[in-house]
Amino acid sequence: MSDLIARALPAYGLPPDTAARLINRSENDTWAAGDLILRLHRPGYHTKPEIAAELAWLNALQDLPGLNAVRPVAGSQGFVTEIDGRFLVAFDRISGQELQPGDDLARWFAPLGEITARLHLHAREWIRPPGFARLRWDLPGILGPNPNWGHWRQSQGLDRHGEAVLARATEALSARLRAYGTGPEVFGLIHADLRLANLMIDGDRLTAIDFDDCGFGWWAYDLAAALSFIETDPRLPDLIARWCEGYARITTLRPEDRAMIPSLILLRRVLLTGWLASRADSDTAAALDGPGYTAGTLDLADRYLTDGLAAFRP
Repeated sequence: MSDLIARALPAYGLPPDTAARLINRSENDTWAAGDLILRLHRPGYHTKPEIAAELAWLNALQDLPGLNAVRPVAGSQGFVTEIDGRFLVAFDRISGQELQPGDDLARWFAPLGEITARLHLHAREWIRPPGFARLRWDLPGILGPNPNWGHWRQSQGLDRHGEAVLARATEALSARLRAYGTGPEVFGLIHADLRLANLMIDGDRLTAIDFDDCGFGWWAYDLAAALSFIETDPRLPDLIARWCEGYARITTLRPEDRAMIPSLILLRRVLLTGWLASRADSDTAAALDGPGYTAGTLDLADRYLTDGLAAFRP
């Protein structure tokens, strides 16, 4: 067990010899200890005010009808614990298991659309506390020279031909997103990482976890994030249709928003392709074939240049 985790346990009322198990290493290290899930933040990603902002939104989401979200737990220092310059936060454990690519995803994507719509409705009306700060998942934050995650030009296995294809595709993508804009009708506070691993299922209950990447982005980007790492799955058109069906039960999904879904799926795929190179030490990267994932991205980019990924437009 990490010495830092052992030293943090008393802040949450747990003896320092409490057994702790590393669950996952991705952006951060996630540990299970007692009745808690502990997230040890990666240095240099989020500031303490940014982490506090995430938890402020999560606390505001608790017990809302039709919306299940992981619950933060305060320690002796409050909701954000700091030890030797490292930040750590805690959450209640959630029963069930992560949604997996091999599961019956068609069953879950309409409920996910409903949950996402409820998140967006809350975000539109919620009065954020003073000093609320989160990353922006916009063009500079994803495709700019200094993106929040790795740059796509560092993608594993990318050769000159592939680089040229992605350059053309991201240029076309950027033009469409600039035309779409970032007004409040299309852009706001989103989860930004509702991928399968961040969705817990228990019977008929679906719970959203890991708001670590929540920030300001296009509303429909939350659908693109839900399709992370399965963008070449043949079920995608059906999953997109089911998500849109669920979303539309709760709030409006305009034709122009539906039309941007293929572009946002490619945007997310390009982001993840660069992320895999910059987070090569993560469990996710270890489980994937980086060059193979890049090859899939190039195929999607080529299709985007050919027909705008028409199969992904609901």
